[in-house]
Amino acid sequence: MPVSQERTDALMKAMSVIQSVTPPFIPTDAEVMTAIIEWPPGDPGAPPHRHPAGPAFGYVLEGEMLFELEGEAPRVITAGEAFWEPGGDVIHYSDANNRTDSWLRFVVTMLCVPGQQMLVIVDDDELEARKDRRVG
Repeated sequence: MPVSQERTDALMKAMSVIQSVTPPFIPTDAEVMTAIIEWPPGDPGAPPHRHPAGPAFGYVLEGEMLFELEGEAPRVITAGEAFWEPGGDVIHYSDANNRTDSWLRFVVTMLCVPGQQMLVIVDDDELEARKDRRVG
């Protein structure tokens, strides 16, 4: 049964686009993983890392995230806002809870490749070697 134009119009009115990006290369055999991350008040979040298999797309459900990617100034992302990172070689420095009085909850959808780590921690030597790429 075809969908009526009225129903299509209703869907368009109900939808709010929060982010639209052109992702970088996506591997042919990529899988998609969606997870909810919860950091308690003041938590520093994950250590500096990268997602070598591909991009990650997220949305803050609750609280405030201090978000920093290599080559970009740190910024605060609040509940109701989206973020993304290109993956590959780009270092994700911070997904910390920016608040000391409330939890941070966010959902993230990551592209993964079977047999490859979804998240790789960056060591201190590499952080030092790439410090000129950090903004702020």
